[in-house]
Amino acid sequence: MTARREVLLPWGVAVLATALTGWLLWLLDVPSPMLFAGLVGGGVLALWLERPPQLGRVASRSAQAVIGTTIGATITLSALRGLAEDWQPAVIVTVATLALSIAGGFALAMWGGIGRLTGVLAMIAGGASTLTAIARDLGGDERIIAVIQYLRVLLILITLPAIALIVFSASSGPSADEPPTELWSDVLFLVISVTVGSFIGWLVPIATFFLLGPMIIAAAIAISGVLGAVQVPPLVVAACFLVLGLQVGLRFTRESLRTIARLLPGAALMTALVIAGSGLLGWALAAVTGIDGLTAYLATTPGGLPAVLAIAADSSADATYVFAVQMARLLMVLALAPLLSRWLAHEPDAD
Repeated sequence: MTARREVLLPWGVAVLATALTGWLLWLLDVPSPMLFAGLVGGGVLALWLERPPQLGRVASRSAQAVIGTTIGATITLSALRGLAEDWQPAVIVTVATLALSIAGGFALAMWGGIGRLTGVLAMIAGGASTLTAIARDLGGDERIIAVIQYLRVLLILITLPAIALIVFSASSGPSADEPPTELWSDVLFLVISVTVGSFIGWLVPIATFFLLGPMIIAAAIAISGVLGAVQVPPLVVAACFLVLGLQVGLRFTRESLRTIARLLPGAALMTALVIAGSGLLGWALAAVTGIDGLTAYLATTPGGLPAVLAIAADSSADATYVFAVQMARLLMVLALAPLLSRWLAHEPDAD
């Protein structure tokens, strides 16, 4: 009986915390309330249980495929034309965001007594899951890189509800001028986009293609109008938001936090500074291009790609623009990581 209680109690508290958080954020009309609810529930389990469960690759990739489909449904030809006209400021801001995060990595290495390569890979903005997977091959300490990368994602997700609601007055749900859709066409749209797009993701050996593949197929269907007006059923979207939140929350186990305990204050400070600096770059992007502030902020947010795109798709932001800027930075990160590794390879990481 005691053993069963030790198992059921944390799960019960996690479910209650998830439901309560989701309900409160829904009352406040915060975009993607289930995303943050899942983050809270996953965090409860991660800190309570000695060995919390982790989401499998299938669940994670399925959620990303649905989010990609959700974004694809919002893409229009006019949005793509607008993005093509304003690509220069977006590229400049993307490079500046990367430079800011790399500088933060050097500062963290100096403060924390770790190798510069590990510090840079831990702080570089974007591609948390990808960088964590290839950290050892690049020569960095994957334990430190994984925790600090997801610390940044955690801080972004924690601060987004307040920033979206208070600073930008964002609300959840589709715009009032969006045409109504039919359930049968929505389900067919989802099945085709996820199935064909995931097959593309399986063929292309790049992790982000499990989001990008369905997005491309969904955008093609939405722009063509072959199924009329389409969207992903809201309950499916909410379930995927929950999965994405759980994925991040479950990363913060007691063991992972013990691993980098002495680095946490400096890592949190550097991460906060990078997020704040990226916010200023977003403000500059909005001032130069004339896009709305929420879109600019989400576009320059340094990481948490699926979650940020989910919020963009569930709010008044231009999800097409957000995706393009975020994806450009991710591609730069993937291209820069091996070069940084070779540049800093002569310096061994500190123990």
